[in-house]
Amino acid sequence: MSEATDPWLIVGLGNPGPEYATNRHNVGFMVADLLAERIGGKFKRAQKAQAQVVEGRIGPPGPANRRVILAKPMSYMNLSGGPVTALRDFYKVPTDHIVAIHDELDIDYGMLRLKLGGGDNGHNGLKSMTKSMGPDYHRVRFGIGRPPGRMQVADFVLKDFSSTERKELGYLVDRAADSVECLLAEGLERAQSAYNS
Repeated sequence: MSEATDPWLIVGLGNPGPEYATNRHNVGFMVADLLAERIGGKFKRAQKAQAQVVEGRIGPPGPANRRVILAKPMSYMNLSGGPVTALRDFYKVPTDHIVAIHDELDIDYGMLRLKLGGGDNGHNGLKSMTKSMGPDYHRVRFGIGRPPGRMQVADFVLKDFSSTERKELGYLVDRAADSVECLLAEGLERAQSAYNS
């Protein structure tokens, strides 16, 4: 059972490399980058895992202030489980104190859904994490919608957001970062009622 003093591991899922940086599949990285900026940290290579990490604190001073490790696996999406498990073990993070931030096809663009546990819904990053450590971690699901027409899912997630989508993207990434902060400070139910759409 996790304790209030246990650290949280916040994982933005994505693919490393500049060619993927603005893809739909990398929205988890975008939210992690914003959270790092908010706590005044810069990502550095992790010593014990194939990942970049920032350590810091999130939340108001007092009992709701949480020690966090923000992470971006550098292994490619479908191998995310290895780096996340290595970080979990190194920092001694209970599985229910892990939050995966990821793109979600089955939710309309910009909508958020927070939950604990569940299936991977065909998402390769979640599939890899669940295979490595079981399903009992939190998810912040960032809706990207379904591909138009006959476009293949793999092509869609590895394309950049459209120009129309990009107009709102900054606001939506900001809102997703807020939802993570709310989850840590006030718990899942409060975060769900405030941010699930």
